[in-house]
Amino acid sequence: MIEAPHVSVAVPPAPGGPASPPARQRAGRFLVLATVFICAACGLVYELELVALASYLIGDSVTQASVVLSVMVFAMGVGSLLAKRLRCRAAVGFGLLEAALALVGGSSALVLYATFAWIGESRYALVGFSLAIGVLIGAEMPLLMTLIQRISRRAEQDAGGTVADLFAADYVGALVGGLAFPFLLLPWLGQLTSALLTGAVNAVAGGALVLWLFGRDLSGRARWLLVAANVTVLGVLATATVLADDFERSVRRAVYGERVRVAVQTDVQEVVLTGGPGRPPELFLDGRLRVSGRDEHRYHRALVHPAMRGTHARVLVLGGGDGLAVREVLRHGGVRSVTVFELDPGVVRLARHDRALARLNGYAYGDPRVRVVYGDAFTRLREAAERGDAYDVVVSDLPDPGITASTKLYSAEFYGLAARVLSGGGRLAVHAGPMASRPRTYWTVDATLRSAGFATRPYRATGRLSGFAAGPDRSTDDGSAPRDWGFVLASRDRVPPDPAGAGGARPVPAGSGTGPAGVPPSTLVHPRYGE
Repeated sequence: MIEAPHVSVAVPPAPGGPASPPARQRAGRFLVLATVFICAACGLVYELELVALASYLIGDSVTQASVVLSVMVFAMGVGSLLAKRLRCRAAVGFGLLEAALALVGGSSALVLYATFAWIGESRYALVGFSLAIGVLIGAEMPLLMTLIQRISRRAEQDAGGTVADLFAADYVGALVGGLAFPFLLLPWLGQLTSALLTGAVNAVAGGALVLWLFGRDLSGRARWLLVAANVTVLGVLATATVLADDFERSVRRAVYGERVRVAVQTDVQEVVLTGGPGRPPELFLDGRLRVSGRDEHRYHRALVHPAMRGTHARVLVLGGGDGLAVREVLRHGGVRSVTVFELDPGVVRLARHDRALARLNGYAYGDPRVRVVYGDAFTRLREAAERGDAYDVVVSDLPDPGITASTKLYSAEFYGLAARVLSGGGRLAVHAGPMASRPRTYWTVDATLRSAGFATRPYRATGRLSGFAAGPDRSTDDGSAPRDWGFVLASRDRVPPDPAGAGGARPVPAGSGTGPAGVPPSTLVHPRYGE
């Protein structure tokens, strides 16, 4: 998005020749404003692309979004100052600026993916692209302001209206770009192709404006330089678009190994399934390992079986679209119905129809007692509470609590809704992250449950073989893989039963595993948590 630069707007008309006719003025102003609109939309797409990639490749979306946006806003101020040197050659300067922005912004996704896949680190490239794109975006408005005044006969008198028109076009363009990225570009084209297409549109808009309206004012050398630069940029972007599929396959092999069987971008996330003959399947969601066939049975048995001690006719599974928690629920006699609240229909389709994954989940979705309700777990749980639905057991098989996007699913409000749908004596089982490597997160989950009125039984399962992320493991501060899974069994009416022995569960002694600096778990109550 283009920010308002601190530049003087009283620029005299370009010398030479009488003022252009009013009709030509209006057409020229319209073309400049249309270019502002397009450039603003492209600029915001670049920003959102970097934020999305930072969250996907590095994790911790709040931190990464803050880094990207703050660096870009700073760089835009620098770009506005640097643009002063180009105002005497505003037309050719703007054309070359847009060509450079198209190349840098359009190729940003490719380069970030490449650094992550083959170097294992994308942070420095992310900051570099944020700086470069910010500087180029910040230099746009001073040059556009100069250009629009060159085609006006009464620039000084119309300065206020010109500024208003420019910023109106800028902000409306930013709105369109901000809505187009998540609802059109990302689901239809994916991250790589959407960035490349945005760069091409950016280059065409900038080059066409300069050559059409100001081509006569340019020297022959400047015109050829501008044409050559735009043709080169468009050629690079077109070639990259053609090779994007091959590049994605190479990146996936570098990140996930040679046995990638399924790779799809759903409306929610990227879903990758690996495995093959003699190899257990592994399911990755947005680059994070969700299921490993090597050890998932330890996790799902420990999550489900302790909660199933007692009445369990009606069971609700939050998340768990892979069907593995449902598999464990169905192993208990007396289960009459299982309801699954799952955000991504694509994961459920894969769990139903992929042979390896369906075999792993015991063809759970073929059981007539199982019903899937699609949507955000928080929203669906609120709706269930308002309807007065009641369940004997609620199993929270949700993404790792260390992921920022999962915060609301581990909040006191969320657990309050879960309490409303539990029948008398009902139990809630919660995956709370690894206890050994993330004790603060683990005990915060336990304390948040207690703040919502639950009595809790902390426990964990050992024998873990897999981490969280594809490529270089990002699951702990020191880069080592977590050694266990942490869980909390909770009940509103009474202390839940001892989980010892159920599904390999091992109780956690009261008072063990205090948070950082010896902070006791009871002080870690907060609806927003994480490390």
